[in-house]
Amino acid sequence: MKYLSSALCIILLTTTYCITPNTYFSNALCIDNISIIDPELGLIEHQTVIIKEGKILQVLSSGKVNLSSKNRIIDGKDKFLIPGLWDAHVHFAYIEEIAPRMFDLFLAYGITSVRDTGGEIHFTSAWKKKSLKNPTSSPRVMIAGPLLDGIPNVYDGSDHKHPPLSVGLATISDVRNKVNELDSMGVDFLKAYEMLTPNQFEEVMRLAKEKGLNVTGHIPLSMDVISASNAGLNSMEHMRNLELSCAKNSDELLAQRQEILALGKQDIGGILRSKIHALQRPLAIANYDPQRAQEVLDVLAKNETWQIPTLALTTGLTERPFASSKWQETFKYLPDNIELNWKKEIDILMTITPTPFNEKYTEWLTNMVGQVHRTGIEIMAGTDCPIFYLTPGRSLHEELEVLVKAGLTPLEALKTATTNPAKYFNLEKELGTVKETMWADLLILDENPLKDIRNTQKINAVIKQGHYLGRSDLDEMLENLARDK
Repeated sequence: MKYLSSALCIILLTTTYCITPNTYFSNALCIDNISIIDPELGLIEHQTVIIKEGKILQVLSSGKVNLSSKNRIIDGKDKFLIPGLWDAHVHFAYIEEIAPRMFDLFLAYGITSVRDTGGEIHFTSAWKKKSLKNPTSSPRVMIAGPLLDGIPNVYDGSDHKHPPLSVGLATISDVRNKVNELDSMGVDFLKAYEMLTPNQFEEVMRLAKEKGLNVTGHIPLSMDVISASNAGLNSMEHMRNLELSCAKNSDELLAQRQEILALGKQDIGGILRSKIHALQRPLAIANYDPQRAQEVLDVLAKNETWQIPTLALTTGLTERPFASSKWQETFKYLPDNIELNWKKEIDILMTITPTPFNEKYTEWLTNMVGQVHRTGIEIMAGTDCPIFYLTPGRSLHEELEVLVKAGLTPLEALKTATTNPAKYFNLEKELGTVKETMWADLLILDENPLKDIRNTQKINAVIKQGHYLGRSDLDEMLENLARDK
């Protein structure tokens, strides 16, 4: 080993690390003496993290480095560093008026990456391009383009609850042409929807595999979960239509659905879907078969068909987090007319008592998330914001809370919003953990989220690709949104 009189040399196995006293890292951000929370390993105390050129340059035990006062140093004492969070189910196009505010809302609440799960391709592409052009002031954006639906298609623009997020595809050739078009436009994955025929669905899977794209979606009403998973579905949103395959009379329900779909070709897609759900969900829950359900989940686990439960959304009708004054405070960051309409709609909703079935369905969904987790099926945290009064950014923290209530530990919940989405997009060597060479998408928290998952809301700073946004910067972003209405 070469002798260095001015350096402290530490020999670990065959590797030599030399840390000079009063080390200076030029043009770098140094976070000193902080506790890192690794989504896989847990708490690692007394760490110093050096960030340069948007990436994590070094992660060192704080006792092994003596930082020069010339460095830009953030004191991490009594604070906690976690990877930037993902919201793995958002819609920029659901309420287009909100879209221009979503970047700042996501970053202000610590969401540094998002997965847009359906919208008109030119609209969603514009937000992805803006993100790529401004990587230090925007969340990372992954897009699917429009929902790939059959005829009639659900999100056809027929009313304000069904904006034109989808394309209705009548034939196999239509599927092929649309998938090829979306692939040529740079989508990151595809989303299959509920009115596809089995043949159309299988063609989406075949083309996606050929092009190296993941496919997420809802289980088509013409199929069961096992068939869809076996066809190659990579992930399911909302666990949608899972209950229909977990009933002891699931074959009978499938035959009934197929008959209704055949007779409803001239119906409005959203109305037809709602008709089927209203008819079959109560029957499926009443006939729930634990053994059949476990058989279905075992197939999902074997095929690695991940779940994005959006539990805060799917249980929202009964749990109603949006009714609290603290939640509604976040509405001030939205356009005035949206804030006013949401509050009026919530006031009306609060006069309606949930039905016994609503309560039973919420209980089933919550229990099923726990069972999904125990079966070993990977989960990603997503919200479906801004649907159902879910404020972009803030709603992801609610999702983490309900995942913990469903049976995940706080560390496991963090994994659903950090390492898992990165792995889903084959970005695990770039994002999702606090390690050297990773992009510096990070959150500094004032309290330990492993003790209470709600501590993910106690954000001291957000770092986006090396760009540091302290609490005052984040507050200013929110204040600007509240002022510029």
